[in-house]
Amino acid sequence: MAHILVVDDEKEICFFLNHLLSDKGHDVTLCTSGKDFDFIKENQTFDLAFLDVRLPDRTGLDILQDLKAIQPFCKVVIMTGYSTVKTAVDAIKLGAYDFIEKPFDDIEDIEHLTDRLLADEPISGLDHVHDLAARIGCFIGQNEEMNQLFSLAYKFAQKNVTVLIEGETGTGKEVLAHFIHHASLRTNYPFIGVNCGAISEHLLESELFGHTKGSFTGAAKDRKGYFELADKGTLFLDEIGEASLTTQVKLLRVLETGEYMKVGGENILRSKARLIAASHVNLHQAVSQGTFREDLLYRLDVVKLIIPPLRKRVHDIPLFIEDYVKKHRLSLSFTEETLELLKSYNWPGNLRELVNVIKRAAALAEGETERITPAFLPPKITAFNQGSVETAAALSTSVPEQEEFDLFIDQWNREIKDLWFAEELTELQHVLDKIKLMETEVIHAFIDKSLKKTVGNRKEAVELLGITMRKLRYYLNEKK
Repeated sequence: MAHILVVDDEKEICFFLNHLLSDKGHDVTLCTSGKDFDFIKENQTFDLAFLDVRLPDRTGLDILQDLKAIQPFCKVVIMTGYSTVKTAVDAIKLGAYDFIEKPFDDIEDIEHLTDRLLADEPISGLDHVHDLAARIGCFIGQNEEMNQLFSLAYKFAQKNVTVLIEGETGTGKEVLAHFIHHASLRTNYPFIGVNCGAISEHLLESELFGHTKGSFTGAAKDRKGYFELADKGTLFLDEIGEASLTTQVKLLRVLETGEYMKVGGENILRSKARLIAASHVNLHQAVSQGTFREDLLYRLDVVKLIIPPLRKRVHDIPLFIEDYVKKHRLSLSFTEETLELLKSYNWPGNLRELVNVIKRAAALAEGETERITPAFLPPKITAFNQGSVETAAALSTSVPEQEEFDLFIDQWNREIKDLWFAEELTELQHVLDKIKLMETEVIHAFIDKSLKKTVGNRKEAVELLGITMRKLRYYLNEKK
């Protein structure tokens, strides 16, 4: 028998939980206000507590903190409505184990949750997280912030809530989205990812919602969109901040009603997919700048997970390298001096940049040695560690530096591979159009970088790029 506390101002909820839990043989104490809780908190000890978020004289978060201060080993479940799910996120950060949404959809879920929390499970929650991460090839490391992040992701993965992931470029937002998918009840359904910044406005709408035959030039037949292909799985929208305002309106409708229409279609379809969005830009700032809809952000920002940059978890770099080398069966070992240089670097490209450095070192050392010394590191890293910040900055923005160009190509190849798998051969022109779009974007990225390096001096920029002034003007006009 366990001692269970229920705090809720709705007497119907109290009576329901009292009946449900008492029938299971537990001793249940009911409180309908914060005042009731104050009266009993010093005199009774509880194994489990169900706390409502909103009470007439106090919030559930206040009671949670009081209870945890007095009885730190009591496991707490927060009860919340949809409009207060964000509060539930804060509750979990304050020590709540889980949350359930009201009205309760399934009594068996509450019974299962209660049994699980009261049982002496041999594996802790964090062990479950690392076990899943290892099975899907996801690196977490020992950094406390990353472990807290993945613990939160694991808990919210099994809830039917929208997740927003923020983090700098290269931090691993799609990796975290994959982890959430595999930790959810949707793991046996598809995971589909789309980069909203890599596809033009017209094509993005078609990709997401599908199109009907003849709806635009090249639409040879009806085609399913990603929402339909995701079925009951997960749809990951990377760089959601790059979506046009028109597309944002249609995404808002899906989130609010679950309904959408194909491009050129007349029939209303319903989405069953779970949405995870990601952005490397601050969407709240984008709202203030008028480039992102506030109502869409409100719908997306139910559970926000922020991935820390690599420079804040550099002590995990040796562990990441060890994991990467083992995973790819490389016969490499990095010397202590090399590892210290890597830990001292600021990593503007985060994990993606680190992976590229490992690949570069492996390629240079192939056939010569298995020990990676500082000589195998890019010049920008050694320059940075020697205190030459200006030199390091110049090296990191050189155009086209081979290792950075490789990053573009890797991303490009991944996008092309996804396109070939997603499209049918009868829509070859559709694929080729998107490949052409990606090629143009790569060129524009290098042009932008050259112009920034030369402070807008076009003459110096064309010399860096190795193209004519006429060609530069052509690309700049094409970009408008």
